[in-house]
Amino acid sequence: MAMKCIAIDDEPLALRQISGYISKIPFLELVSTFRSAVAAQEWLKENSTDLIFVDINMPDMTGVEFVQSLETPTMVIFTTAYAEYAIEGYKLSAIDYLLKPFGLQDITRASEKALSLHELLQLQGQLQRDNEQQSEGEDATETTDDKEVLSVHADRKTHLVKVSNIVYLESAGEYVRLHLADGTKLVTLFRLKNMESTLQSSQFMRVHRSYIVNLSYVSGYTKGRIYLSNDDYVPIGESYKEMFLNYINEVQ
Repeated sequence: MAMKCIAIDDEPLALRQISGYISKIPFLELVSTFRSAVAAQEWLKENSTDLIFVDINMPDMTGVEFVQSLETPTMVIFTTAYAEYAIEGYKLSAIDYLLKPFGLQDITRASEKALSLHELLQLQGQLQRDNEQQSEGEDATETTDDKEVLSVHADRKTHLVKVSNIVYLESAGEYVRLHLADGTKLVTLFRLKNMESTLQSSQFMRVHRSYIVNLSYVSGYTKGRIYLSNDDYVPIGESYKEMFLNYINEVQ
């Protein structure tokens, strides 16, 4: 299902351009455009959207002021011709910041970040609902571990990955590389800390600033390495060593 989005820019040419780009991104649905942040604000009182593209430098209300006024947290991608506004945009936890003039590749890259977050939030919501149903006494004789999947946008499509098949995750800047049990590697535009908050802490552990491991695949360890059952290994950071050793002592 496509993500619904709106675009806000007081310049007609810029608004037409971003609308054209959005029409070429298959997982986005542009539901409305606005030349005024105030008008968009009024629209949102009766409607909802998954993603907002908003210019920062506008006369009636700046993009920053608009985002600060949102009653419901919504994913935002800022667009502006002024680089000095970037820091202000990131303070508001924007998905991305596009400096004009930007192209289709730039907006697609930013939108893929939003898609990854959107899918993870949906997964979190579904898991929470499943847990609530189980706690209310519904049949929970089967564990859900093998049924849990992670939606991963990579290679221009969305992969449904069994969480139990993830051996470890590796940070690569703004990307995360998933190493799967069958040897497959998927690279998705997302940050490791966001993945960490989504995965079950009882099954996965952060062992390095750049690595999260599936504890069920750990086959051994040395002073500076953790070995996995597929003969691969990852480094273990000093600040994570005590937590990992405590886990080892508990399972022995």
